[in-house]
Amino acid sequence: MTWLAVLSCALAALPALLAAQNIRRQRRAGGRPPGPCLVSILIPARDEAARLQPCLDAALASEGVAIELLVMDDNSSDATPAIIRRAAALDERVRLLAAPPLPPGWTGKVHACARLAEAARGTHFLFIDADVRLAPHAAAALAAHAEDHGLALVSGVPRQRLGSLGEALTVPAINLLMTGYLPGGGRAEGFAGRHDASLAAACGQLVLVEAAAYRAAGGHAASPGILHEALALARRMRAAGQRSEVVDGSRLASCRMYTGFAEAWAGFARNAREGMATPRGLPVWTLLLAGGHLLPWLALALGGGAPALLAVLLSLGTRAAITWHAKEPWWSVPLHPLGVAVALAIQWRALLGRPPGWKGRHYDKVAST
Repeated sequence: MTWLAVLSCALAALPALLAAQNIRRQRRAGGRPPGPCLVSILIPARDEAARLQPCLDAALASEGVAIELLVMDDNSSDATPAIIRRAAALDERVRLLAAPPLPPGWTGKVHACARLAEAARGTHFLFIDADVRLAPHAAAALAAHAEDHGLALVSGVPRQRLGSLGEALTVPAINLLMTGYLPGGGRAEGFAGRHDASLAAACGQLVLVEAAAYRAAGGHAASPGILHEALALARRMRAAGQRSEVVDGSRLASCRMYTGFAEAWAGFARNAREGMATPRGLPVWTLLLAGGHLLPWLALALGGGAPALLAVLLSLGTRAAITWHAKEPWWSVPLHPLGVAVALAIQWRALLGRPPGWKGRHYDKVAST
């Protein structure tokens, strides 16, 4: 079993080394924009009545920069439009927009984001989801970071709030993959000095773009049929010669994406075919993730000795460091091996099964990012 233990140790060391570098070098956004600035906070909302009001309250509490708040009701069947109307009646910075019918070849969120951008008046557009709670300084800090560092796009992963076992088995995969497996971690200077589109990253929960650069790159409308809209936008803007960066989002916003295992499974499966779940990519990801986070436990159980124990410690240590950096709940760390197994199960199910629907819409064919 020595060779198995050594292999698991090598595969566990890869994310450990990348995570150590990415955590150490990731920048924090802060300050206020140096010149006149209006941040348009843009929220696509479809059947979000249960979570929308706290999102609006947090956005309207923004400090340090002028804002407007545009919310698009995307043909909701609940009280979403009534909540937006009530907010607009109380604060003139709020505007309610109604989404036109979804054109053929478009996905719902991309269409809503494109229409929101068309109506926005800001120098910067801040796209957030209805389950995101912005910190008061977030809009100013993101705009200031973009201006100070010459960035067309700034994104971050909000602090993920986990309220159930099912969420703890699924949601932490976001930071594990971005911090432990993305060379450069989405930094503006990239990996080994590279700033090409293949190293771009973004989290759709929190994306700020400079308005002129967004329009020059074609905005969301340039890729109407995709589901990973933030990643596609970051890649497209880099391909157009613009600079993008992922900053520490845990101090800028918080988010509870899902409310249980079934919803989390469906949510991650929805985007899987544009990410890991491809015929060429998923076998490689299975080797990296299973080899680095599941194989160490098997090797240890089979008597792999010190190399297997080191692999286990590297795997759990990597997850613990990412959890600390991302400000995720500590109680989720012991669930790490099971969480990796669940992540792979979601990806393989998405690859081999029918593409899942989301909020009443089904996308049998989606474009590549």
